Amino acid sequence: MTEPVFAKSIDELATTDEMLSMSGLAFMEGIRDGTLSHPPISETLHYHVDTVELGRVVFRGAPAFAHTNPLRTVHGGWYGTLLDSAMACAVMTTLPQGSAYTTLEYKVNIVRPIPVGMEILAEGITSHAGRSTGVAEGTIRGAKDGKLYATGSTTCLIMKLRDGA
Repeated sequence: MTEPVFAKSIDELATTDEMLSMSGLAFMEGIRDGTLSHPPISETLHYHVDTVELGRVVFRGAPAFAHTNPLRTVHGGWYGTLLDSAMACAVMTTLPQGSAYTTLEYKVNIVRPIPVGMEILAEGITSHAGRSTGVAEGTIRGAKDGKLYATGSTTCLIMKLRDGA
């Protein structure tokens, strides 16, 4: 796997025209392969794209002390962001050229606390991708222990912004 490339400025992110010129799968493969930058949120929250397949995306990461709440546990927003990213990006891989998505709603169920610094895998799998909506499920599991730490589900709005090739 290539080292993740994180955008340091807005100019380092793919433009809308660049994104719409490729399929969602090609776009996500570009992020995975380092030809396109990861978004800044992924550096801030210590995660990156690990696996990209049609209808499936896996992020790898580990929460840091900076991601804890006053109770000294990893903040629920960290779980939510990783699951939102993995699930929505799984939907993204199903989109044709000229289309984009946005999350309409998502739900997270935290099963157990993730220890600070423990590497996890956040997996999103698309269960439906239609003309106007996409649905995906997600899990966060320990990279080494395989234990389930959280589950999630999402509905995304799919938008055709330009005619494809």
